[in-house]
Amino acid sequence: MTKVIFYRRDGVFYGFEEHGHTGYADSGNDILCAALSAMTMLLLNTIEVAYASDVEYTISEGTADITVKAPCALPDSGAEENKRYAVAGLFMGYYYQLCDLTEEYYDYLDVEIQDD
Repeated sequence: MTKVIFYRRDGVFYGFEEHGHTGYADSGNDILCAALSAMTMLLLNTIEVAYASDVEYTISEGTADITVKAPCALPDSGAEENKRYAVAGLFMGYYYQLCDLTEEYYDYLDVEIQDD
C-alpha cells in the first residue's frame, strides 16, 4: 500500500510524502504506481520549471519513498502571490485526485493530511 501524507499549514497545501509500493500489480505492470509517479513528476516539473519556483524533494527508488515540499506556497514565504496560489493549488489538486483514486483503490492507497 502507498500512504500519502499531505502537509498543510493554515489551510494551505505545500507538500507531501509518499511511502511504499501500491502492490496493485507486479512491478512494471502496476497502473496505480505508474499514475502516482506520473502525477508526482508533473507536479515537480510544473513547480520547478514552469513556475520557476524552488521545490525541495527526495526520491528513494528502492523504497518508493518520496518527499516534496514547496515553501513558496506559504503566505510567509515572500513569493509572489500568483505563484503561491498556483503552487498551493497544484498540491490541493493532487490531494483531491488521490482522494478520488482511493474510492476505487482503497486497498492500495491511503491519503491523509498533516496540519502544522
